[in-house]
Amino acid sequence: MLRQELAGQKELVIQQEFTMNGYGVEIILSRQLADCLDTPVFIVDPDGTLLFYNHPAEAILGRRFEDTGVMQVEEWSTIFKPCDDQGAELAPERLPLVETLTTQKAAHGSFWINGLDGHLHNISVTSVPIIGRSNSFSGALAIFWTHPQGV
Repeated sequence: MLRQELAGQKELVIQQEFTMNGYGVEIILSRQLADCLDTPVFIVDPDGTLLFYNHPAEAILGRRFEDTGVMQVEEWSTIFKPCDDQGAELAPERLPLVETLTTQKAAHGSFWINGLDGHLHNISVTSVPIIGRSNSFSGALAIFWTHPQGV
C-alpha cells in the first residue's frame, strides 16, 4: 500500500515538473508559493493558459487540478460560468485575471461562479501580473476567496 502511494506521489511530482517545464523561474516560484498557501490561487502564462491552481482552489472550482490539467483562456474564462449578482453572464474580458493579462496591471472584482461540481460560489478575485527581473511579463496570478451566501 505504501509503495503504491509513493509511486502515485512520484508520478504527480513528474506531472507537475512537466507542467512547469519551459517556464521561467518566476512562474516556477509562483507555483511553489501557491502550493504553500492556504488561500486559493490560479496561475496563467502570458497567453492566458492555466498552468496551475492549488489545493484550496480545488474546493471552489469543484475539481482537482490533476483532473482538469492546463486550459486555454477561452475555456477557463467560461467553464465556471461567471456571472454578476443579477445572474447575467460576465464576458471573459470583465474577469480580473483576463484584465491583468490585457493590461499587465493588478485588477480586482467580485462575482459568482459555478464550480465543476455544480456548487455556486460568490467569490472575490485579486489578480496581479508576474513580472520578471528583466521586466518581462511572465503571466499572472489570481488569489480568490468565497463570501458566505447572501453577503
